[in-house]
Amino acid sequence: MTLRIGTRASPLALAQAGWVADALRTTGVEAELVPMRTEGDRLEEVRLGQAGGKGLFVREIEEALLAGGIDLAVHSLKDLPAELPAGLQLAAFPRREDPRDLLVTRGAGGLADLPPGARVATSSLRRRALLLAARADLTVLPMRGNVDTRLRRLDGGDCDAIVLAAAGLARLGRTPPHAWPLEPEEFVPAVGQGILGVEARAGDGAALAAAAALDDPDTRPCAVAERAFLRHLGGSCATPMAGHAMLEYASLRMTGVVLSEDGRACLRDGVTGAPEDAEEVGRWLAESLLAQGAAKIAALNPVQ
Repeated sequence: MTLRIGTRASPLALAQAGWVADALRTTGVEAELVPMRTEGDRLEEVRLGQAGGKGLFVREIEEALLAGGIDLAVHSLKDLPAELPAGLQLAAFPRREDPRDLLVTRGAGGLADLPPGARVATSSLRRRALLLAARADLTVLPMRGNVDTRLRRLDGGDCDAIVLAAAGLARLGRTPPHAWPLEPEEFVPAVGQGILGVEARAGDGAALAAAAALDDPDTRPCAVAERAFLRHLGGSCATPMAGHAMLEYASLRMTGVVLSEDGRACLRDGVTGAPEDAEEVGRWLAESLLAQGAAKIAALNPVQ
């Protein structure tokens, strides 16, 4: 059996899907990549919230999966909307990569060392709000494009720093000389950051079984809690919000944050529960932030 794996055609997406294909081969399952260009790739210079949100990066791939043109799809979990189309399910969450964001600069020094008014580039509303919450003097500029494009623009002087996901750099084998980790307790990562989601048709037993072999038991409760948080909070890529879960001994600890776009208003909370209650942990955190007024400072559509 050869499984056809749908993926975006960017270098990072191909590296991620290639890892999944190699992992499947170690279990005796043959796999081939089917690169696809999505609407999000075609609208590279448009801010995601204005163009239609996270689904822009997955819609065509999920349509091909539903139509039987591919057997599995590999996504960066942070690109997936909270609700999947009917007939699809997330069959596996492989081991999580480093979930942190990195501040990449042209010289020595991290966020606190940037000069007043420094230009930091990111198209993420979450990163923009967290940057301004930490340093209100910064000038935050929009910048999309793949990792190499953004690194070239930094080197070319278009900005003084950029914010990238540590996981993406690791999967591409990139090690910028001046990359400073932003600790997740304060600079909370996006829901699903560092996690791959392997998606399959709900009734495809062969594909589901093959993908299940890649599922990581420590990553799954984190992914489930974070996606439950996103769903119950009613967040999207048009919302400056974040949620990050991690296992500590026998407990699942989760931190969430909701901010205004300018970073001036910030609600932050955390909960702890059992890994087997991951869905409830995410829901509890969302309900706590909503009770504190999260919907008054950010565009949310909470589950009723």
